[in-house]
Amino acid sequence: MTRLATLFTCSFRRLKEVRTVTVCAMLGAIAIVLGSLSIDLGPSVRIGFSGIPNELVHYLFGPAVGSLFAGALDILKYMIKPVGGFFPGFTLVAMLAGVIYGSFYYRKPLSLGRVFAAHLVVSLVCNVLLNTLCLSLLYGKAFMVLLPPRVIKNLIMWPIDSLIFFHIAKLLEAAGIFRFLGGRDQNRL
Repeated sequence: MTRLATLFTCSFRRLKEVRTVTVCAMLGAIAIVLGSLSIDLGPSVRIGFSGIPNELVHYLFGPAVGSLFAGALDILKYMIKPVGGFFPGFTLVAMLAGVIYGSFYYRKPLSLGRVFAAHLVVSLVCNVLLNTLCLSLLYGKAFMVLLPPRVIKNLIMWPIDSLIFFHIAKLLEAAGIFRFLGGRDQNRL
């Protein structure tokens, strides 16, 4: 528990750095552009690529910065392109996903197993359970009616999203982009 508290404290301190805010703004702009390229498979299932810049923020700056970034970006994306009704539950779930990803990635070596585990936890807890609950409350549809297509979509996308993020992060790390951005130059815990 103290390790998690230390992780949050270190991540929270990063909010005071201009470079952190600047990199988050750039990655947020990329996420908004990628979010406009999402594919809607119905009112409750959407496939998109805006999660990649989000995960990069969680990887670079940790759970505190990542959760605030995810919450702010969720609201901003809704204001730019409203899809359905606004429901604060989605913002809270996005923030929880930021905490989970940040806890898995921040100041830890990036491995394929760690990426798969983080994606599995977020897929099950946030995407399948909590977001389906939010959709059920928002649209008044039964939870069990919305659940099967969302489970199938997340089972299909889990390895795909994991592999895409892992390879992009490894490529950026090998190219020295993370050192340049100032996100991975801190000592590991």
